[in-house]
Amino acid sequence: MTRSPIIRLLFILLVLAFTGQPLLSQEVPKDRTAETSASVAALHEFHKVIFKIWHAAWPDKDYDMLTALFPEVERGAAAVAHAELPGILREKKVAWENGVEKLQVIVKEYGAAIEAKQKQPLLDAAEKLHAQYEALVRVTRAPIKELDDFHAVLYRLYHYYMPQDSLEEVKVSVEQLQEKMAALNKAALPSRFKGKEESFAAARNQLEKAVAELAVIVRSNESGKIKSAVEATHTRYQALARFFE
Repeated sequence: MTRSPIIRLLFILLVLAFTGQPLLSQEVPKDRTAETSASVAALHEFHKVIFKIWHAAWPDKDYDMLTALFPEVERGAAAVAHAELPGILREKKVAWENGVEKLQVIVKEYGAAIEAKQKQPLLDAAEKLHAQYEALVRVTRAPIKELDDFHAVLYRLYHYYMPQDSLEEVKVSVEQLQEKMAALNKAALPSRFKGKEESFAAARNQLEKAVAELAVIVRSNESGKIKSAVEATHTRYQALARFFE
């Protein structure tokens, strides 16, 4: 007697169930895109009300508009306060939390000025609010894009591939670091850092040297030496990143 396709399929499913053989792989690769993006959605959303304050209400001294926007300010600041930093910004947690605390203080000043119907304090609070928003943006984003690009690769290498001894992924990451380092070497320092070019160049040269040494050592396939070289590169990156703090 010939079995129908449905009966055959049921039979196969029963066999697989009893043998413990999975039908599909249950391991789903973790999507690390959000984790390696130095962006905070709540801060980006907060910019909408900041833009209206800074480009319309504040320059026109429109006290009614500043007052009307306050509920948006409160909601936006609350969302920023409850936002979770992506993994790549873990080293910025203290600076972020300090910035958020200052933001909350300014929001209270803004509300108090409205309550007291004080025009100049309200303008001052609006100006401080904009400045503190910009300060938080600087916490999440390096002044030069090339440094953020370099860090995105280093983050995956340092926190995932190296601890997991994923040699092939380590080698790919090192090649990417060399590419990002070449771009970083061509990056211009923002004008507000004028006068600090020499110290910046010195820190960048140290990072370049560490990347070059890592590129040589990774060919040895010796885990211990590779990890030491990755640590050295990470330390040099931190030194360069602190230049902008």
